[in-house]
Amino acid sequence: MQGKAIAGELPKESGQPLSRYSGQDLVREVGRRGLVAKISGRTIWRWLDEDAIRPWPHRRWIFPRDPDFQSKAGRVLDLYQGQWDGQPLGPGDYVISADAKTSIQARLRLQPTRPPGPDETMRVEFE
Repeated sequence: MQGKAIAGELPKESGQPLSRYSGQDLVREVGRRGLVAKISGRTIWRWLDEDAIRPWPHRRWIFPRDPDFQSKAGRVLDLYQGQWDGQPLGPGDYVISADAKTSIQARLRLQPTRPPGPDETMRVEFE
C-alpha cells in the first residue's frame, strides 16, 4: 500500500521541512499525492498498526547523522569503561556527565516552529 510506503519515507524527499511525518502530516501527504479523496488519521494509524513491517517508528539516536559520531561516541564509551586515550583512569580521576537532561538543552532549530492550526498540531523541528 502506498500510504505505508510514504510513512517510511523521509519528508525531505518530498520537499517537506520535517524530520518525520506525524499522523496529520501523513493524511495531508496521502491526499496531496492523490492516493485517496479523503482519509482520517485514525484510518492511516490502523493501516500502519496492522502491518508486520514497521520502518516508521524511530528513535533519533538510532540514526546518527554526525560524520564524527563514531569517534565522539567512542570517547564517551571509553570513559564509561574507565579509560582515556587508551590508559585507565587513576584513583583521582572523575567522570562527570553534564549533559544528562537532553530535553532541556539548548537546541538550534533548522526550521521555524509552525503554529497549530485547524486539525493540525504545532510542529517543532528537533534536529
